[in-house]
Amino acid sequence: MNNLLRLIGRRLVALPIMVVGVSFLVFFIMSLSPIDPAYSALGETATPEALEEYRVQHGLNDPFFVQYGHYLWNMLHGDLGTYGVGTSNHVTDLVAQALPITLQLTFLGLFFAVIIAFPLGVLAALYRDRWPDQVIRVFSVIGIGTPSFWLAALLVLAFVQKLPVSGPLPAFSEDPSGWFLRMLLPAIALAVPVIGQMTRVVRTSMVEELDRDYVRTAIGAGIPKRIVVARNVLRNALITPVTVLGLRIGYLMGGAVVIEIIFSIDGMGKAVLLKGIQENWVTLVQGGALVVAIAFIVVNIIVDMLYLLINPRIRSV
Repeated sequence: MNNLLRLIGRRLVALPIMVVGVSFLVFFIMSLSPIDPAYSALGETATPEALEEYRVQHGLNDPFFVQYGHYLWNMLHGDLGTYGVGTSNHVTDLVAQALPITLQLTFLGLFFAVIIAFPLGVLAALYRDRWPDQVIRVFSVIGIGTPSFWLAALLVLAFVQKLPVSGPLPAFSEDPSGWFLRMLLPAIALAVPVIGQMTRVVRTSMVEELDRDYVRTAIGAGIPKRIVVARNVLRNALITPVTVLGLRIGYLMGGAVVIEIIFSIDGMGKAVLLKGIQENWVTLVQGGALVVAIAFIVVNIIVDMLYLLINPRIRSV
């Protein structure tokens, strides 16, 4: 418990530093855009005088670091700016609506990946070099080589008349079955490459653990193999897959942004990033990219904590 508390403390100290670093990187990249935020905010009918007045009021003529300081101060107060013509559309409000949808899709894809990849990886390791292992390895290679966006397009064509592939997303609290059917194909497209990779990782980790001396000693002492596997091998073998899975969550979030566009789901990809790119709204793209990056950082901190909980040997470090 003491090690866990120390880990939480270190991560909480590092979190603001990482957030500032990510925000600086995003702000710097977006500052290279040739798009004029004043023109995007006031519209085509704005006069040169009005454009210049807007730039002065919003500090667009200030030096880069002064602009970043203002942006960082506003961000720490929950203000990511405005988008569109006028100042009534707040980026924070749109992100608050879109981010939960992206997280729902991400974690549904993660759920599918975990419940399929872990049993397949364990089965392949237990039947090493026999036909179940060979079949599982073939399918895992196919999964690794399957791009999510390509699979998503195929699923749309194959199930367009059988399952909903467009339209509004029902709220889970109001229509769970409708929500699940609407999210099913996007989550599958998102999960398949992760299933392929995680199956290989779980199999490799299990094989390495099964070859350790303590396993042979326990089986030689008369302890049934299934008990050794269930009580010791599985727990120790989960360490590497959980670490890899934490990194894959970032991939899933990034993939969800693309999948949302294909399936017309109003998450961070379609409702924020794509909309900002199409309408040349720099602040919207900037806010969306920043929120996705911060969400990835937070998720990986949670994975670090799970890593410590799963592996008791780290507690003495």
